[in-house]
Amino acid sequence: MAADAHPAPEAPYAELTPHRILDRLEDLGLFGDGRLLQLNSYENRVVQAGLEDGGFVVLKFYRPGRWTEAQILEEHSFAAELAAAEVPVIAPLVLQPVDGARLRDEAPPLEHLGRPATLARRGALRWAVSPRAGGRTPELDDPEVLLRIGHCLGRMHAVGRRQPFAHRPRLDLARLGEQARATVLASPHLPLDLAGRWRDTVDALLDRVRERFAAQPGLRWLRAHGDCHPGNLLWTEAGGPHFVDLDDCGTAPAVQDLWMLLPGDEAGSRQALAALLEGYEAFCDFDPAERRLIEPLRSLRLIHHSAWLAQRWADPAFPAAFPWFDSPSYWAQQTVQLQEQIERLDEGR
Repeated sequence: MAADAHPAPEAPYAELTPHRILDRLEDLGLFGDGRLLQLNSYENRVVQAGLEDGGFVVLKFYRPGRWTEAQILEEHSFAAELAAAEVPVIAPLVLQPVDGARLRDEAPPLEHLGRPATLARRGALRWAVSPRAGGRTPELDDPEVLLRIGHCLGRMHAVGRRQPFAHRPRLDLARLGEQARATVLASPHLPLDLAGRWRDTVDALLDRVRERFAAQPGLRWLRAHGDCHPGNLLWTEAGGPHFVDLDDCGTAPAVQDLWMLLPGDEAGSRQALAALLEGYEAFCDFDPAERRLIEPLRSLRLIHHSAWLAQRWADPAFPAAFPWFDSPSYWAQQTVQLQEQIERLDEGR
């Protein structure tokens, strides 16, 4: 989840019909057999397409205005670099320009962006194609599974340390906390009678988060997955874990890619983190002081999630998927959760 680079239309995918998805495949010299399956994604539209030769690919249509082309191409470059280092990620395919690709009355000319070309564009619509990846959600209560995920994250971060991002965002307090706070307070979704309590709670929480980050002046930032939750991991018995989405990659501390894989209870979290780090540190060192950022990062995600929903509410897909968001009970519950985070941070001083 991230803020838009530019304002996006309210219904960015309204014209992305099955017919047009098949046309976008044909633009790239790929011929669909009509089998289309929309995969779970709110920011982008991600569609699995069957091909005439019996295979499958996945098309990812980027939300207009969310990322610049330089940011998308840097995501693709990072994925390719990881894949070249044998880190199990699903990287976009290099697109082969089609000579004389037929132009349709409603569509401007096709452009292939970047070298090598992994991104195509017609007008405001930009998309990439990747191989289909199978698997299931990993069983995070299994220490052996966590060990193997730790191996992969350690290898990912060893690559991520090689050089900095030039265009991707920094996943820090300013972006995930302060900007998110401003987005919520400027939106019409926070009820007036609850706004003061929510704002005061967020301000108190951000003060504590700021204090935790300030206590680590030597914090090491690196290129990271950025949104490493179980939904962005697929597991197979033969191959173990692989990462399927780098859409939120950015500059972050290493623990950003670890904490979302941990359970909420303290004892379980300690055990799970120990298993992850056993695998991780076989490939990359980890600063134990970063453990103190787990609760601050959890706090920032709570605030940012509310801002994300507020920002996306005009998209018809969001009220249908999150009907509880635009209600007083949601904001009352969120305020209680944020107060609980204050208590957690105070206990850990």
